[in-house]
Amino acid sequence: MSYELGKRLVIGVASSAVFDLTESDQVFKSKGEAEYRKYQAKNIKKPLNKGVAFSFIKRLLSLNDLSDDPSEDPLVEVVLLSRNDPDTGLRVMKSIEHHHLQISRAIFMQGKSPYEYIPALSISLFLSGNLSDVREAIKRGYPAGHVLSSTIIDEEDDDDLRLAFDFDGVLADDESETVMHNTNDLKQFHNHETKNILQPHTPGPLKEFLVKISAIQLREENKKKIDTQYKNRLRVSIVTARNAPSHERALNTLKKWGVMANDAFFLGGVDKGLVLGVLKPHIFFDDQSGHLSSTSKVAPSVHIPFGIKNIVEPTE
Repeated sequence: MSYELGKRLVIGVASSAVFDLTESDQVFKSKGEAEYRKYQAKNIKKPLNKGVAFSFIKRLLSLNDLSDDPSEDPLVEVVLLSRNDPDTGLRVMKSIEHHHLQISRAIFMQGKSPYEYIPALSISLFLSGNLSDVREAIKRGYPAGHVLSSTIIDEEDDDDLRLAFDFDGVLADDESETVMHNTNDLKQFHNHETKNILQPHTPGPLKEFLVKISAIQLREENKKKIDTQYKNRLRVSIVTARNAPSHERALNTLKKWGVMANDAFFLGGVDKGLVLGVLKPHIFFDDQSGHLSSTSKVAPSVHIPFGIKNIVEPTE
């Protein structure tokens, strides 16, 4: 009987998202593939340091203890998707083992991006430090994010997992962002949202990821009914540039999808970094680079290169 991935939350990660590959990449770029192979072989027993998405992945996998059978029927599955070949990727697998990450499945494709396997593996989120791979995945309609160089939050005595999402262009599509982009008129934006207040947004790249996260939150609520001492670990926050009256359509959309955020910050243009510096999420997703330049200084930040704000203008 085959192992079913479709009923689980499946995350695909490149080694560049989970580990710090700065030194390895420098060897590859400056000395070429042959020296890179020698370097990895020489350092095969030297574990790679934690990368930006490490704490997110570690804490997400820890939620498998909510399953009745964590080893055989986990709620979360993480699959390594690597541009390395199996030989040079061995150091990554040994680093996974060293850091006690419960990741056993991997795809190695020498010099090629493995994003084409996202639908085959029922992946709800693909994280990579390679922007071109992420852009191509998004172009094909796959849920993907570019992990930026940013502050890592991973306090050992903190068991929580805090996820923060922008709304437009991340959870929802860019319909409303397009109105604002084309008119540059906040009043017209609010009028559009008020007019369509009961019309749910079309899903954006990470909608299904949020739905599956919400299913795990429901598991926590059910566990609390059995164990009154249990404290919820998973917390979801919406951090958006929207403000009243456009907030209501966003909330109605989440309800229509059957999900609910624990927190919502409708900032109306206030610097998101100020809020995230207090919230301290273990990962934050936004489609606008301008916002991420601030948030990356205080929290692990992921760029979702989707929608009107990410149209790459042709060069002359």
